[in-house]
Amino acid sequence: MGNISETDLPGIGVRYEFELRSGGRVGVLVYRTGRREVFVYEARDPDACVSTMELSEDDSRTLAELLGGSRVAERLIQAGHEIAGLAIDWIAIEENSEWAGRTLRDADVHTETGVSVVALVRGDDAIPAPRASQELTAGWTAVAVGTSDGLRELAAKLARS
Repeated sequence: MGNISETDLPGIGVRYEFELRSGGRVGVLVYRTGRREVFVYEARDPDACVSTMELSEDDSRTLAELLGGSRVAERLIQAGHEIAGLAIDWIAIEENSEWAGRTLRDADVHTETGVSVVALVRGDDAIPAPRASQELTAGWTAVAVGTSDGLRELAAKLARS
């Protein structure tokens, strides 16, 4: 299996690339929004892109199934074994949910669920390490870390009531 290079693109996402045995290169850009683009580079000119295609989340899952197991998934599973009991999830904040419009402090998120909200994202906008005064705004997604049970509790509080 070839080496995969990983490049963080601040404010955009992460670009993964690997070299084909034929000499060409393939890249995948995973945007923070979840959108993915696949790039095929010309073998003779590694900076020239021959073809691109955009994949939806469903397209990405289907392609991954067709190609077999995912190296990234294998790494996540391995990391999960190394940090037993720790989980991370991206939870949509829905309109009319119990905690929509409340601040992290007012909702007392950590005390109520044992979960820490480590970021809030919407499209290309992100609020890393939100303060207790940050509002849980409908349409945003909370990136949270904690136990699986705690994440389920948070998801219930952020789901439409």
